[in-house]
Amino acid sequence: MDVGKFRESFPPLLEDKPPVYLDNACMTLRPQSVIDAVQTYYAHNPSCAGRSVHRWGMSISQTVTRTRRKLANHIGATNASEVIFTPNATHSINQVAAGNKWEQGDVVITSDREHNSNLVPWLQQSPTGVKLKTVKSNPDNTFDLEAFEAACAEAGKSLRMVSLVHVGNLDGVEIPIAEASKIAHDYGAIVHVDGAQSAPHMPIDVNELGCDLFSFSLHKMLGPTGVGALWGREEILSELEPICAGGGTVESATAEQYTLRSIPDRLEGGLGHYAGICGTEAALDLLAEYDMRDMAEQEVRVNRIMSDGIKHLSGVKIIGPEDAAQRGGICSILLENLDVQNVGILMDEVGSVFVRSGLHCVNQWFDAHGIGQGSLRASAYAYNTEEEARCFVDTFNEIIDGLSEG
Repeated sequence: MDVGKFRESFPPLLEDKPPVYLDNACMTLRPQSVIDAVQTYYAHNPSCAGRSVHRWGMSISQTVTRTRRKLANHIGATNASEVIFTPNATHSINQVAAGNKWEQGDVVITSDREHNSNLVPWLQQSPTGVKLKTVKSNPDNTFDLEAFEAACAEAGKSLRMVSLVHVGNLDGVEIPIAEASKIAHDYGAIVHVDGAQSAPHMPIDVNELGCDLFSFSLHKMLGPTGVGALWGREEILSELEPICAGGGTVESATAEQYTLRSIPDRLEGGLGHYAGICGTEAALDLLAEYDMRDMAEQEVRVNRIMSDGIKHLSGVKIIGPEDAAQRGGICSILLENLDVQNVGILMDEVGSVFVRSGLHCVNQWFDAHGIGQGSLRASAYAYNTEEEARCFVDTFNEIIDGLSEG
């Protein structure tokens, strides 16, 4: 892809000396078109969708409908009504977990590399009788499909839900969702996928994945904060109880009872983040100009330079497979005898390289491996260049050498 042309869309990258922004797994930058769309909503069309029939109201209603369709297209869904607007992927997962009608002894299976957002909502269901089972990954953090199938077999008829991260924010490792979905369905389970780190970086087709539910956030894919989505098969979404009821979710209500609307309204309680939805449409329009495969390949090119440039250093270990192609754009680094927070600060001070340090909300993995401080994570997006990757390598090497000598 033409990385230079892509970079021109992002104001922070057009400064005289822009930082090397490698914190994209946390949040991507926003293009000017997204910024303009949000501002235009507030300045020229500040109204509510699905309620008022004046021109402003009708205009934003049409924007919501268009954006819902574009979100569906982005993940390969055929029915736009199966896309629910949420504040973020965390809210989407909580809607699935808390909105289900659980029975005593129901089993939910996850992996040992899950973000807290795909762990805690299931743990919170334990008072309803839900049992959470965790599948341990292979030593290189790749998914152990045999262990997963054994866990499904052990749960048997009690297996109700499988909820797996598609691409881990810890290490960039992809789980073979299509294979896992087939196994889970053989045991009668519903399959939910946390797509927060896959939808922004690679082609997604929920039908090919074979999953039943898919959650993701727009702030990780060039869009505004406060907008996420939950896709699900109509028959499953229609059985979920909304965790935020009222307003547009209600078909009719008396002092004694209520009737909910059909999806998507059923699960979209309260006023929507309409400015964010306008920005979301702009983000999706920009992404549609590019092939997601090309974007993924650019991220791997950047990661390969980063990984190859630091893996020889003493006391440095990259989490996950050695081959950068198996880690997408993520290079997550364990540091022996060095404080990752201090190194993260020095990366900015020495080379204006922005990375993240800490547990990355994957507490369970670090706890299981006895690593209290977490890792230093550099995460690329398609606007990152090979030159920036070399800047990361030079800065990191300089810091590690300096601290080691000290």
